[in-house]
Amino acid sequence: MQKILITGSNGLLGQKLVYKLKNNPNVMCIATARGENRLVDKAGYTYEALDITNAENVEAIFTKHKPDVVINTAAMTNVDACETEKEGCWLLNVTAVQNQVTTLEKLQLENPDYKPQFIHLSTDFIFDGTHGPLDENETPNPLSYYAESKLAAEVIVQNCKLHWAMARTVLVYGIVDNMSRSNIVLWVKQNLEQGKTINVVDDQYRTPTLAEDLADGCILIAEKKAQGIYNISGKDFLNILEVAHLVADYYHLDKSLIKPSKSSDIKQPAQRPPITGFIIDKAKKDLGYNPKSFTEGIQFLEKQLAEMKK
Repeated sequence: MQKILITGSNGLLGQKLVYKLKNNPNVMCIATARGENRLVDKAGYTYEALDITNAENVEAIFTKHKPDVVINTAAMTNVDACETEKEGCWLLNVTAVQNQVTTLEKLQLENPDYKPQFIHLSTDFIFDGTHGPLDENETPNPLSYYAESKLAAEVIVQNCKLHWAMARTVLVYGIVDNMSRSNIVLWVKQNLEQGKTINVVDDQYRTPTLAEDLADGCILIAEKKAQGIYNISGKDFLNILEVAHLVADYYHLDKSLIKPSKSSDIKQPAQRPPITGFIIDKAKKDLGYNPKSFTEGIQFLEKQLAEMKK
């Protein structure tokens, strides 16, 4: 039985991974996050409170479980907060990654038969956004402190002595337990249903990613013991205005309430790359990765919402 340890299990991707893995008879799933377990369903997996910024805590939990695979989903992802809280950003996005890598390398050295795989989540924001969509060989050029921290973590992973893989992703959307956070689909839907006007940028291009698809991509990397960098995102290359229009079309809402705007009109502490989005051919070929279209993703969320209302 394969032991898979997930960091950040209270987060969007972490939750999806736990729910997909907990019923797999070939997997022992170890969910970890800071503080208490916030998942509604607490059966079928082990939960450990873990502060990955604390090296001793990481060593204690990793030594206890000796996971075959660690999927590091934990990160500080609020791009503007990272710009203003740089110390906290570096601690969670870089130091925490070094703590995990160092511990796994030590355990590997002490146990010659132990060959753990470290799967790290990264982002399209490490690029400067001059063009897209991008493949895995594109040269990073970060524009924000968040992006700098994620790139620094990539360097740690790529230079480690472990069997490693990187899953880079783009604009992840999905529904978490207790609806504790929103996403771009729900934001557009709720505002238009309330008759509110929304300003949406038309000069930022992405390949929006359903959280379940991203989880599937990570699991495929683990199953196939893949190594290296993989773009794991949605398949549709869209600007954010097009995303909003597709949501409005799906729910038959008034598109005239969506006002196009430019990134320069929005005053944000951190700079965003204008054009990213990913080419996912490598993940399709090597892993058999097959994400939903954006419209299929909206349908998927709508089914989840309907189930939650029952």
